Amino acid sequence: MTAVTVAPPSPNLALNQLVDRRRAEGASLVHLAFGEARLPVLPQLAEQLALGAARACYGPVAGAEGVRDAVAGYFTRRRLPTEADRVIVAPGSKPLLMALQLVIPGDVLLPRPAWNTYAPQARYAGKKVYGVPIPAECGGVPAPGALRETIRRARAAGADPRLLVLTLPDNPTGTLAPPALIRELCALARAEDLLIISDEIYRDIVHDPESTPFLSPAEAAPERTVVTSGLSKTLGLGGWRIGVARFPVGETGALLRDAVTAAASELWSTLAGPMQQVAEYAYAEPPEVLARMRASARLHGAVARAVHRIALEAGAECRPPTGGFYVYPDFAPLRDRLAARGVTDAASLAGRLLDDSGIAVLAGHLLGDDPQALRFKAATSLLYGDERQQHQALRADDPARLPHITRELSRIAQGFARLKGA
Repeated sequence: MTAVTVAPPSPNLALNQLVDRRRAEGASLVHLAFGEARLPVLPQLAEQLALGAARACYGPVAGAEGVRDAVAGYFTRRRLPTEADRVIVAPGSKPLLMALQLVIPGDVLLPRPAWNTYAPQARYAGKKVYGVPIPAECGGVPAPGALRETIRRARAAGADPRLLVLTLPDNPTGTLAPPALIRELCALARAEDLLIISDEIYRDIVHDPESTPFLSPAEAAPERTVVTSGLSKTLGLGGWRIGVARFPVGETGALLRDAVTAAASELWSTLAGPMQQVAEYAYAEPPEVLARMRASARLHGAVARAVHRIALEAGAECRPPTGGFYVYPDFAPLRDRLAARGVTDAASLAGRLLDDSGIAVLAGHLLGDDPQALRFKAATSLLYGDERQQHQALRADDPARLPHITRELSRIAQGFARLKGA
């Protein structure tokens, strides 16, 4: 019988299932290990889903013209002029990212740490993966000098790095790379002839847009950047699986679009018709959608900042979160204290939090980080309570002071403090 290589399942999904199983058995856990934007579904989106129920035909692989027009308008309103023929919709952004890995030749350059799906997808596509350290001030992008040196070493060893993946804002650090850094990386991509995938699924969850400018690589290097996004984070529709991709103008963009469309025709055929109905409505951005996006960004920012403060008070180092709903604390300042209690790396740190305090986090080594580092990702978006409490949190001026969120934050503070023996 032919041997089958079985890779481990996605660690964030595996942890989410573990938490669900333990809770079903009666355990009381604080869930910081899964980046789901758990928010109520807007009633108007549910109405569109029902209206689209009769759309049972396959339709075009790239998506119907109406939904692609709506997505093109969404990008155009964000300084990325787009025509419908440069858009593909799909059942989530994850299949689009996989298709891009399959059709783009060469090896892959990733920030280190990075979302835990990028590297496995590249390896499934037969590529080598090169992790590059992130700058001190932010994540989601590699440090330019380190990227240049990594490319040089990879090519000297016979590898062929061709694809650079950037995440803006970042999962896992909850930060947004500044425009000057994006321009520098885009100039380097041109000099080294790299294609860029810019994962912008958190673009509309910048906590303070007035003070945190967003520059897409598709603005700085429009001829070589594919942008991916979706509705799972901004509108809490993860289970509905709606993703989009925007391809650049010019010959390279047309070739990439056609290649991904061909792959899609063999992998998923088309986005389900009812979901196209939802996407067309959502990407047109009627007032209630825009209001929900603003409210959710405000909520995500408030709770992420609260967890960030808790991490600092516990003695960790941590970048201030500016987008998405993550913090990425580093407990290196407590290394000696932790080592005396058997905590010496990311895995044992996450294990200690779960066993001693009932707090589930995603250890940094599962995101490509140094396994010996004392870092983990804490996703703050599951702290908002049940559906009624989520509505309350969306309306609150200071959601971190709501009793049900305060209780969760207090447990986190106690658990983090316990790491230093407090």
